[in-house]
Amino acid sequence: MCLLLTLMAAVAATVAWYACEKRKTYRLGTLCLIYWGAGLMWLVDFFFEYFSEGAAYFQQSFSEILNDSLLGLSAVTLGAIAWLAILLVKDPKRVFKQQ
Repeated sequence: MCLLLTLMAAVAATVAWYACEKRKTYRLGTLCLIYWGAGLMWLVDFFFEYFSEGAAYFQQSFSEILNDSLLGLSAVTLGAIAWLAILLVKDPKRVFKQQ
């Protein structure tokens, strides 16, 4: 679930990057890189676990799926928080410099 959630966030960020005209102002490329990097990390983790466990990897209990989902949501949330922190520091619309 970590892999699926981060890849869905990466695809959504990429669509937003492609559709938004102010992609450089809002640093949507950075958001895409954060989520695609997390997705790549979980993909490598998936391959290593699949090759070590085999088909048993897909037979998880409900609690394992729930834990994986919470971990994926945490990764997506922390990625969004990191992106917002970058936006606040860079201040693309000069909101804080006017005061």
